[in-house]
Order: sequence, then structure tokens, then C-alpha cells
Amino acid sequence: MDLVISAISQGILWGILSLGLFISFRILNIADMTTEGSFPLGAATCVMCIQHGVHPLLATFIAMFVGALAGYVTGFLITVCKLPSLLAGILTMTGLLSVNLRIMGRPNLSLLNYKTIFSFLEGMELPKYFDIILIGIVFVGILIAAMYIFFATEIGQALIATGDNEKMAISLGINTNQMTVFGLMLSNALIAMAGAVLAQNNGYADVNSGLGTIVIALAAIIIGEVIFADESFVGRLICIIFGSVIYRLLQASILRLNIFDPNDFKLLSAALIAICLTIPQIKQAIYKISHRKSVQ
Repeated sequence: MDLVISAISQGILWGILSLGLFISFRILNIADMTTEGSFPLGAATCVMCIQHGVHPLLATFIAMFVGALAGYVTGFLITVCKLPSLLAGILTMTGLLSVNLRIMGRPNLSLLNYKTIFSFLEGMELPKYFDIILIGIVFVGILIAAMYIFFATEIGQALIATGDNEKMAISLGINTNQMTVFGLMLSNALIAMAGAVLAQNNGYADVNSGLGTIVIALAAIIIGEVIFADESFVGRLICIIFGSVIYRLLQASILRLNIFDPNDFKLLSAALIAICLTIPQIKQAIYKISHRKSVQ
């Protein structure tokens, strides 16, 4: 039972990462590889701030700001330098490896004996992992509410229009370059926040913690969209969190039952995403076949 609750708590926290990637991947239609650099950037910044006496919550917001700067660099490379979005993200991600080492001064840093955002619930004597779930729900709830309010505004709608149809957005007087940069800054700010929160939960920051994070976030988004189809905007955001939890439960089940070698889990994750992305095409093909038979 502890394994299930632990997987749920981790799924909620990793859901913050998926919400961040949702902005770049679904709103802007950009597969932003900056994710794998801004995630450990947020962790490194937050841990260093906490070690220097900064309040954990303030350290988390500072990590978000630094993550937004990483998104700005990628946006600059795309809009000003006219680099392909994939290449721009890879370049930023590569550069952030050195930046993260500069921030930490070593490959990893510990938060042992330091206060974190999870330390404030220690006196409540909650059951194991429930403090993580509670804080995770608070963070996720605030983020979903903020995203709903933001994307209902004029700027939010301009951001959606930029991702949907850039030429149409330009004809409506929207500065698509500014929207692209802003969207990437917003996305990477949330990704860095996820890095900061998870670093505090894990008790350390590691320069290699971003490896494979984009696969985890994509898995949560795809699983949520496939299982919970035809939802409203808020519904889609909530489904992403459920997708993240389901992904973690699948991971825990595989590790628990020893069905596959743990070293193969990244390969299985990639295969799962590919299958989920193919499901709409499979459904469409089945529909066409059944429609032809009914016509005949």
C-alpha cells in the first residue's frame, strides 16, 4: 500500500513538470528540449538558495525566474536567430549543463538538515507520504487555476492563436515572436518549479536529474489525453495530473512485479508514448473500415 501511495504522491509532483511542458508542446506546438536543462536548473538554484538561508518557498520562486530565463534563451534562438525549435532547445539544454555545474560547484548538492517546503507539515503527524500529496495538490491546484485564468485573458488567447495558426495570428495583429518567447518562458518557469519542488522532496539536486524528464512529461500528457478524451481546458489540465499519476503507478507496478528489467523502463516509456500517439490513427482506421462495411 505504501508503494501505491508513494507513486501517487510522486505522480502529483511530477504533474507540475507535465503542466509546464503542456504549454510548449500543446499550446505552442514546440517539442522543447530545454526541459531537460531547465528542470535541473530549477533544482540547482533552489537548493543553493536554501543552503544560503533563503526561505524554501522564496527559493522555489527564484528557481522559476531562472527557469524563465532559460526559456527566453530558447525563444531568442528561435525568433531572432531563426534556428529550428528542436535545435534551439538542444543548444540551450547543452549550455545549461555547464550553468548548472557553475551554480552548484559540483555534480550534486544535498539538503540534509535544511528546511524545505515539506518541513512545515512535520508537526501535523500525517500518515506517510500524505504531506507530499497535500503540498502537491496545493501546488497543482494553484497552477491549474492560474493557467485557466491566464489563458482566458487576451494575452493567453493570443498565445493559443500563435500555436494554432501563426499566419492567422499575424493577420490579427499578434506579435507571434513575442508570444513564442513568452510562452517558452512560462513553460520553463513551471518546469524549473517542478525541479525545485522535487529536489526538496528528494533531498538533493543533481546535474543529471533532467535526463529523460521530457519523456516522463510527454507520457503523462499523452496518457491523460488518450484515457480522458474530449475534456474542457481545465479538464485537460486535470487529466494531465491523472496521466502523471497513472504513469507512476505503471512504473511502480513494473518495478514491484519484476515483469521487466528496471533498466528497460525508459524504452518501455518511449514505446508507450508511441502507442498512445498511434491510438487516434488506429481508431480512425477502424471507423473507416466499419463505415465502408455499413455502406456496402
